[in-house]
Amino acid sequence: MRLALLDILACPVCKNHPLHLQTIKEDDEGVVEGRLKCLQCKAEYPITDGIPDLIPLKDG
Repeated sequence: MRLALLDILACPVCKNHPLHLQTIKEDDEGVVEGRLKCLQCKAEYPITDGIPDLIPLKDG
């Protein structure tokens, strides 16, 4: 995921912007593995193979 996407991504659940980025692995093009988190509603979105999955993760 390119870091420039952080400027336009908002939480699909509550529409909060910006999302908090937790990086696990990066390369020259951006984040390869990590997580986006909404600090307002606490929804989390994984980033896998550079692709953010904006479907909220279920709790437990």
